Formats: sequence, structure tokens, C-alpha cells
Amino acid sequence: MRVIRLWLGFTWIYGGWDKATDPNFLGKEGATSLAKQLAGYSKTSPIGFLFQHLIERATIVGIVVMLSEFAIGIATILWIAPTFIAFTGFTMSLGLWLAATWHVKPYFLGSDTAYAVLWLAYLLALVGKRKKVELSLDRRGAIRLGGLGVSALIAILLGRSLAKSPVKTSTSATASANQILKVAELPVGKTHEFVTATGEPAVLFRTKNGVFAYSEICTHQGCTVAYSPADRTLVCPCHQSAFDPFKGARVLSGPAPAPLPKIKVAIKGDWIVLV
Repeated sequence: MRVIRLWLGFTWIYGGWDKATDPNFLGKEGATSLAKQLAGYSKTSPIGFLFQHLIERATIVGIVVMLSEFAIGIATILWIAPTFIAFTGFTMSLGLWLAATWHVKPYFLGSDTAYAVLWLAYLLALVGKRKKVELSLDRRGAIRLGGLGVSALIAILLGRSLAKSPVKTSTSATASANQILKVAELPVGKTHEFVTATGEPAVLFRTKNGVFAYSEICTHQGCTVAYSPADRTLVCPCHQSAFDPFKGARVLSGPAPAPLPKIKVAIKGDWIVLV
């Protein structure tokens, strides 16, 4: 029980800290942007219709996620409302499974499933021989939860204060539904991130032979890939799947089962457009 408690507690705190110190998590750019992750989940999750309504509220969702992870982690280690927190942790892991890893094959490559089972085992151990799960809180417990919320908020503010400057990309607003950007704005050898009319994040390449684009939604579990100029590959930050954009976005390494979907683009006049 102590091993499970410490592992879950520190892992959830680390998860919150990783997001709080990530300058791109609450932004709209970068592979770790929650807005881009939500856009990917809206295409791949069985509850994708819910994420479509959350994309525009990504900042609020991100703050709630960080608060929840810090609160769950701290409460687990300090033994604050353990049954309630264990149930919350299980629910959160179940939600993450439905969002990102429900279609991972084989299933054991998806960490959310393992954490959901671990939280459930921890919850059942706490419940013991009781016939029902008691989630109610007394006055002292409510005060401790209030203090827990304050502690989680302080942790977020501290993490954000230590975050580096956001990574800038060449993303810019499109002039129309089909126009991505002007040809003159994308030199040969450069890339440009954009969002399709359906909300799908994508990346555009320009070479001396023309332009081409791919979806940034990883075919493994829906995370958003990012281009690495040094390796000339598209890399998924979740499980390190790598794709070769210059050879049909074929899988170079990692658990991804298929290449990234291609998005049809072309040069028409002064513009690069969707076709």
C-alpha cells in the first residue's frame, strides 16, 4: 500500500509540475500545447465530440488539469481524504484512457490503462470489507481539501514562474478557408504549422520540388507530433514514435502502427492552399 501510495502520489505531482513548467502547455503552439492535443483527441477518441467543445477553452481545461494532478498527488502522499482521492485518481485515469489510449494495441503500451487499474486496486484496498465506497467529507476533511487546493495553486504559480519562454512557430492565421499562407512567407526548407477547417493540426513542408503536408496527429494514440530539423523527422512526444516526412511520413521507430495521414496542398498563384 505504501509503495502504491508513494508511486501514484509522486507521479501525479510530477505530471502537474511537468505541465506547469511547460511554456507551451497553455498556449496554442508547440507539440505539447493542450489545445493541439485536444484537437487530436477530438478526431481519435470515442468521446471526441466532447473535446470539440473544449478546444476553445483549452486554457481553463489546462489549469483544471494541473490543479487536479497537484491536488491528487499531494493528497495521496499526505493521506488527505484517501478514499475520495483514490476514486478521483481512478476517474481521471479512466478519462485519459478514453481520451488518448483506448485504441493502443497491444493494450499494455497504453499507460493510462495501467494507472486506472493501479488506482482501482488502491481504492479497493482502502475500502476493504466495506460494502460501499464512502466519499463524504467531515468539516475537518473539507478544510484540509481547501488547504490542498491552495497548495496546488501555489505549485502551479511556482511552476509557471520557472517556465521558459514559449517556443514560437511560424503559425499564422489563414486568409480564407482554403488558403494557408503566401508562398513568399515560407522559404524552401522551412515548415509551417496550421489548422485545417475541421480543426485538425497539420504541418506544411516546402522543398525545391514543391509543398506537402501531413496531419500532426500521431497514429499511435493521438498525441501531436513536432518536427525536429536536426533529425529531419516528425517526433511524437508521448511515446517517441518517429516519422519520415520526406518519405510519405512512414514510421521510422516507436509504437505507431501507420504513417501520418497526408493532407493535400498545392501552390496556386501567390498562395499555398488546401485542395
